Amino acid sequence: MFTFTQGLFKFDFTDHHAILGVSLDAKFPEIRKRYMRVARRLHPDTCPFENETDKEFANQLLSKLVSPAYNKFSKESDRAELFVILNKLGDTVTQQRSQITFATDAAKQIAKGGDYQEKYKVALQELSDRQYESLDKTLEIIGEISELNLAYLMRKESRTGVATPPPPPPVKPPVNQEKSTTVKSKAQNPLVEQACSRAESLISTKNYAKAILELKGALKIEPNHSRGHALLGLCYLQQNQGTMAKIQVKKALSLNPQEPKALEVKKLLEQAATGNGTKKGTGKVTAKTEKKGNKTDKGGGLFGGFFGGKK
Repeated sequence: MFTFTQGLFKFDFTDHHAILGVSLDAKFPEIRKRYMRVARRLHPDTCPFENETDKEFANQLLSKLVSPAYNKFSKESDRAELFVILNKLGDTVTQQRSQITFATDAAKQIAKGGDYQEKYKVALQELSDRQYESLDKTLEIIGEISELNLAYLMRKESRTGVATPPPPPPVKPPVNQEKSTTVKSKAQNPLVEQACSRAESLISTKNYAKAILELKGALKIEPNHSRGHALLGLCYLQQNQGTMAKIQVKKALSLNPQEPKALEVKKLLEQAATGNGTKKGTGKVTAKTEKKGNKTDKGGGLFGGFFGGKK
């Protein structure tokens, strides 16, 4: 029903921030406050519009745009996933900055230079104040806000308006180079480390589904993060998905043969394969293994096909 072609919408991305009229840096309490304000204005029981056509349109805006946008922020896991997507989108717009054009003067000013953060804040405030006041302008303003978001994201993800070039590759032996890459990714991607820490907390409470979501989002940012793959393997292990666990542990050890969590999960899987796992409730893997693995493993345990035999 509603189609937008400006700003971040051009990148096959639904700009929930623009729909709600909040900045890309807005915290959840601010987002919730803004949603409550807009929802009161658009809801059939509280909207100030007297014309039946306006009332119906307000209700459509609330049910089809505003509420779905807010729902993307209401759950912590969804916010984390959206943050990961925005981070990747920031890389994309930075790479394509020479091909991006803006229709509004405010977005052009933000993209040019100077104090882009203050310009963004002022322009966003002016648009959000009248975003849902006159409904015949609402869709147009959402598009303009998304243009501001695109210009802001482009500037935020670059230094002095120029994308930061990648560092030269280190000249080291292959194994050491992989270790160096893993450490480097941690230093350059604090978001990945934060996601791994959140995942470990979720694992400690046996919330494996949310932990998997956190880790998958982190690995979209840094696919060669050995700790992330190891923790993902642990989640699959605890959900009795032995094959998936093996794949993730193999990947982690290929990136860093000394990854502690990967070695720990590998040991648990091998114990499970030989029937030495502990019972559920003790916090460790059970002795239950996949039937297919029991039939085909010969002398190599659960990891026979991956690690070249029993160690």
